This record gives sequence, C-alpha cells and structure tokens, in this order.
Amino acid sequence: MLQLTDQDIRASLVNVSLRERKGLTLPANFADLWWEKLDYLGWRDPKIPGIGYVIVELESGPVGILLSQAKGRMQTRPQCSWCTDVQLPNEVVFLSAKRAGPAGRNGDTIATLACANFECSANVRKLPSMAYIGFDVEAARVRRIDALGEHVRNFVKDVRDGS
Repeated sequence: MLQLTDQDIRASLVNVSLRERKGLTLPANFADLWWEKLDYLGWRDPKIPGIGYVIVELESGPVGILLSQAKGRMQTRPQCSWCTDVQLPNEVVFLSAKRAGPAGRNGDTIATLACANFECSANVRKLPSMAYIGFDVEAARVRRIDALGEHVRNFVKDVRDGS
C-alpha cells in the first residue's frame, strides 16, 4: 500500500458526512506504520466505540469507508471473509457500511465479517500449515495475500459504487 497523509485519508472517505470526516481519529501508530506490509489500512476509532475505517488503493487512487460494528455477540466463531484464515488468533466481528451517494442516504448498507481490529494483513503473511508433502507454503502465502487484496477492494468498490 502507498503511504498516505492525514489529508489523503480524509479525502478518500466516500461514505461519510462532513462531520464524520472532520471527527475521524487517525490510528495511534500512524507515524510508524509499515506501509509495504499493508494490503489495506484499517483501524478502529479510539474515540468512538464500534467504528472502524478501511482505506484501500484502487485504480482511481485511495478509497476509504467507515464501518460500524453490529451490537451483540456471535454464537459461533465466524471466519473472516477477507483473510479467510481458519486459525485466527483474533476475534471476527460483523461490520456494516452505508453505501456511498444516494443509496447510502436512503439507508442502503452492505456488511461483512472481518477481523475485529483489521489484522488481516498480518494473518495472511503467516506461513500456512503444510497441507501435504510437497505443498508449496510460500506460494500459498502469496495466493492468500493476493486474495485478501481482492476481497477488500471488491467490498470497498461495492460501498463506493452504491449498487
């Protein structure tokens, strides 16, 4: 992921109001992010419980969205639909985002299951377990990294396009 500034982040958000854009709190470790190891930038707002942000590079540049965590607890342990890690060391939550534009203003939303604190980039970089003799774990890791990027980009495009 390309390194972003505070202004880049605020300008990238497509499904927020002006008040939400101004009220955004950057991640605590923003100055120390390891951008080349991120497939997307995702963080929880430390001032507003249940709110998170995701920014991804698309062909048109960075596009960001605001997500809201659903209240309540899952009855079973779900799998993150972005990193699809079956050995998750973290919690997965149900997140929704209002669509951009007129659809979002009319209350249209889209939802997904994702790692609670957006740990997906770290999860897909771990070497997977050996599935069988001769299994190429490095190739499997590269496929997981590529798939994560595709899953997040597709979700953000769905929010942005409002369809």
